[in-house]
Amino acid sequence: MSENPSAVTGDRPGGDDPIAELRAMPAWEEPEAYRGSVGRTMFDTPGAKDNSITVLLPTEAIQQVPAQALVRIPSYPDGRCYLGIVVAGPFAEPDGLRADTPAIVTTAVRGATFMPRYHGRVQVELIGEQLDTGTLVPPRFRPLPNSPVFVLPSADKAAILNVEGSLLLGVAAGDDDIEVKIPGDRKSVLPRHTGVLGTTGGGKSTTVSRLIGEAAADNYAVILLDTEGEYTEINEPTTDPTMVAALARRSQVPNGIPGTRIYTLVGRDTSNPDHPDVVSFTLQFSAMSPFVVEELLDLNDAQKQRFEKAYDTTKHVMKDLGIFPRARNEEDTRASIELDEFDTGYPRMRLAHLYDIVALIHAKVGKEDPAGVYLRSRDFQGPAKQKVQERINAVTADHVMSWRALLGKVARLMRLNVFDHPEAEPLDYGTLLQPGRISIFDLSDTDSPLLNNLVIADLLRGTQRKQDERYQASQRSEAVGLTKTLVIIEEAHEFLSEERLAAMPNLFQQVARIAKRGRKRWLSLVFVTQLPQHLPRQVLGLVNNFVLHKINDATTITRLKSSIAGIDDGLWQRLPGLAPGQAIVTFTSMTRPLLVAVDATPAKLRMVD
Repeated sequence: MSENPSAVTGDRPGGDDPIAELRAMPAWEEPEAYRGSVGRTMFDTPGAKDNSITVLLPTEAIQQVPAQALVRIPSYPDGRCYLGIVVAGPFAEPDGLRADTPAIVTTAVRGATFMPRYHGRVQVELIGEQLDTGTLVPPRFRPLPNSPVFVLPSADKAAILNVEGSLLLGVAAGDDDIEVKIPGDRKSVLPRHTGVLGTTGGGKSTTVSRLIGEAAADNYAVILLDTEGEYTEINEPTTDPTMVAALARRSQVPNGIPGTRIYTLVGRDTSNPDHPDVVSFTLQFSAMSPFVVEELLDLNDAQKQRFEKAYDTTKHVMKDLGIFPRARNEEDTRASIELDEFDTGYPRMRLAHLYDIVALIHAKVGKEDPAGVYLRSRDFQGPAKQKVQERINAVTADHVMSWRALLGKVARLMRLNVFDHPEAEPLDYGTLLQPGRISIFDLSDTDSPLLNNLVIADLLRGTQRKQDERYQASQRSEAVGLTKTLVIIEEAHEFLSEERLAAMPNLFQQVARIAKRGRKRWLSLVFVTQLPQHLPRQVLGLVNNFVLHKINDATTITRLKSSIAGIDDGLWQRLPGLAPGQAIVTFTSMTRPLLVAVDATPAKLRMVD
């Protein structure tokens, strides 16, 4: 080996000093395509999933890429452009070391400080590939490794996520600049029906209250079936300190919701007697489909046969007495021919008419003196009683015990004293379906699931029928418009539970018919429940929009996963730990589901959940 140092340097061209050569080199500059980026895409591992990309971030960029951040990935060098959303992370990882390396763990538990250099990692779900025209299409490829990643500004995020509209729900969790709104003017959104699900204390009532106020302000007619009387004070501003503080953070103020009216069943009280507009109403037995009444009374097959025989006999008696159809009345005659008893009852039939017929047939089968039967209906008393008895004598009937059981169940309906009551008017659906009107049906004083279900069934049928009439009129004349209508059913599991559905197929068919027709007729249903596991799969199948508050039960979450498409595993995993007011929101108008901080309600709730 030569001892002459010049021999070594002489081997290099020009014999230059390498250190000097390095110093003379121009400073490294980031390529133009990477400037402004916050991270780089990584290579895929054997466990990689379709539409999911791992992105690494330098330390200083970790705080720029929170959960649900939208990113743009121009794939380099193939030139394709992808849009994605952060679904996991940001996580912090030490450079070149495992996070559980003994040196890191040991120093941490001993109280020493050993902080190696570290970087960030996020998991990005691809939303789509963005064409040169700006159109977003499903991705056919994936971004190549080491492609730059850019965070999109909030102004672009709202448009890409399709969270613009007229009904404000809240803000995207992690980005207060993205307001999540629902387009209230599109038939493809709310009329495709909504489910608000979650445990007690998760924030369902706040969501429903906000939805009521926003919908009414957007000229919806809102009908709320309030089984607990929780919303009867929403005409007043909230005084709850937590709500007031939350409103202040969003530069909002407490406000009562105008245009509310409380409806109570005749003989029942409201939970807010100080409300300035309380109306009592009665149910009309003639509006109830006899097949729905059978199901609500929980009749067995033998009792159903006798119920239908009594119902038909009552119709014959009404014809004999000229109650309906009236003599030489063409309108009545046409109505009797076109009658669909799967949708409605027999016109002008009262519950007292049916009760009297059942009582007289029971007396005949039991070989009792019909003169001893007290008739509840005045229409069947006096001279009319002879014609009634003639019709009863022509009835073939047996099994007195079965008739007695039926008489008891019909008597139970009579004792409710809510059908055809002389001191209250039936519902005027033209008044209910006014733009901006909020009709709260306070059922807190009924103490009867049967009575609640009777009201809900009657209200759904009447609303759908009135909206259908307006729809037909609008088809004939452009001058006739449809009022956008939102029907909210609280404690929906009590009305349409798995058990009830098996026993009440006709009632479910009515609800399904309303749901299907509502999409063209601006009739939107909202099912609210704290027990989503009791909602049958058929009901969930009618719902296309969901607001999911905290749900702890793993079995329920698994069941919802099979019914609700599009929610990624990362959001499902967060569902049990959601804070009050947070919700996973997915509407047909949105590009993908989002975790949303629902705005506090400005109105007063009697029981803040």
